[in-house]
Amino acid sequence: MASDKKGFLGFIGFWAFIVGLIIAVVGGILSPANTVLVVILIILGLIVGLLNITGKEILLFLVAAIALIVVGRVFEPLSLLGIGEILDNIVSYIAIFMAPAAVVAAIKALWSVGKPGD
Repeated sequence: MASDKKGFLGFIGFWAFIVGLIIAVVGGILSPANTVLVVILIILGLIVGLLNITGKEILLFLVAAIALIVVGRVFEPLSLLGIGEILDNIVSYIAIFMAPAAVVAAIKALWSVGKPGD
């Protein structure tokens, strides 16, 4: 995350990331398929994408986001105590949280590649 960013916006972006992860984990355990949580995670993901991802971090962030989104329902076969379903719900919420940030990062990357100069 953009550790070199200072000031209020960096603070907001950092806490949006932390709160988004907490909501994704707790929501995946306690409240799967909750529309309100999905909307909150999308908004927090947009904030993270706009405020936290720097040019140096875009490639690594996009690879990580793609990995999360592609994983899908990989834990479903773990049926002991419903662990697989809980893990799938958590990963799904994290993917929902990271998808808008990934879109913002991808647009930043395309803008960087497409703009004249450098």
